[in-house]
Amino acid sequence: MDSTGQAYQHRPLTIKLWPPSRSTRLMLVERMTKNLTTPSIFSRKYGLLSIEEAEEDAKQIEDVAFATATQHFEKEPDGDGSSAVQIYAKESSKLMLEVLKRGPRVKEDGEAPNSYTKICFSNRSFGLDAARVTEPILISVKDQLKEVDLSDFIAGRPEAEALEVMTIFSSALEGCALRYLNLSNNALVSELLPSTEKLKVLQFHNNMTGDEGAVAIAEIVKQIYLSYLNLEDDGAEAIVNALKESAPSLEVLDLAGNDITAKAAASVAACISSKQFLTKLNLSENELKDEGAVLISKALEGGHGHLNEVDLNTNSITWSGARLLAEAVVQKPGFKLLNINANFISEDGIEELENIFKNSPDILGPLDENNPGGEDTDEEAEEDADHNELESKLKGLGI
Repeated sequence: MDSTGQAYQHRPLTIKLWPPSRSTRLMLVERMTKNLTTPSIFSRKYGLLSIEEAEEDAKQIEDVAFATATQHFEKEPDGDGSSAVQIYAKESSKLMLEVLKRGPRVKEDGEAPNSYTKICFSNRSFGLDAARVTEPILISVKDQLKEVDLSDFIAGRPEAEALEVMTIFSSALEGCALRYLNLSNNALVSELLPSTEKLKVLQFHNNMTGDEGAVAIAEIVKQIYLSYLNLEDDGAEAIVNALKESAPSLEVLDLAGNDITAKAAASVAACISSKQFLTKLNLSENELKDEGAVLISKALEGGHGHLNEVDLNTNSITWSGARLLAEAVVQKPGFKLLNINANFISEDGIEELENIFKNSPDILGPLDENNPGGEDTDEEAEEDADHNELESKLKGLGI
């Protein structure tokens, strides 16, 4: 009995340290991913990896380190695996350092690894944890960012969490000299936007802003697209009045699909008149009708030597309004397209339009969706009456 116990006491206890469990390997990948996406002296010099790229690199590093350590362990099967663990850790550290010094991979468009100017988090549905991981990445690259896509990036999140996530991203991007920002499909408004001093394009589709939201973002807009925001007249007026006093070099004004009527047309026209560098004007899919078309055509008559495209399709415009728009742009040098399709221009009116553009027929866009039987009429007397009424409106304009 004693000899048996003595023999048991001297029996060596062996603990195998290799191979590591699957959970241990995944834990190492997560740790390396975090290290690769945390700002450091290396990221400041070589650039910070995205979460996706860091995770891919971390998996590759772990695979190589595991294979190297396993190869070593197989050469000494009687060992406890401690030396394999050391090689595993050492190889992982060495390879991770190489990735840090390499920085982000060169993009297909040839951008340098440490000069990313575009970032896209669209359709990711960020929660608070993901936002906090992303925050240092944004902070580390914000000085070089020019284009940011945050469309639909909080889908399905509770309102309180969504607002906090948006605040984290907004704070991280504060001070960015962005040219393009996409915040579409987020049901949010302007107070959460980052700095927009150099912003040229802001996509804010499907955010349920209404007039109140439009008034709020009126303070920050300068050179942007504002189509399909459900602005309506009050919202549109707030926007264009803000633009009138800023963005002197505005090149594109896009207010398509905002239910704008003739009520707001005077404000829109005044804004257009102040933008002599305008190259494209898009007021399609609104309700300007002839009264609004009169004001817009008057605004386009003088100057605007850079203008090359005007789009007022689907605005319930008849021949009388269409004629004035045509006459306002037909002689402009370099003008390329007038789109007044899907309106109510009579058949005789179409013939007259074609005659106006007989020396440059390509300028007049297609009229295949025009509805001659709409609110227009082929009665010459009524056309003359409309024409006289429009002419009288032009006389007192102070645009």
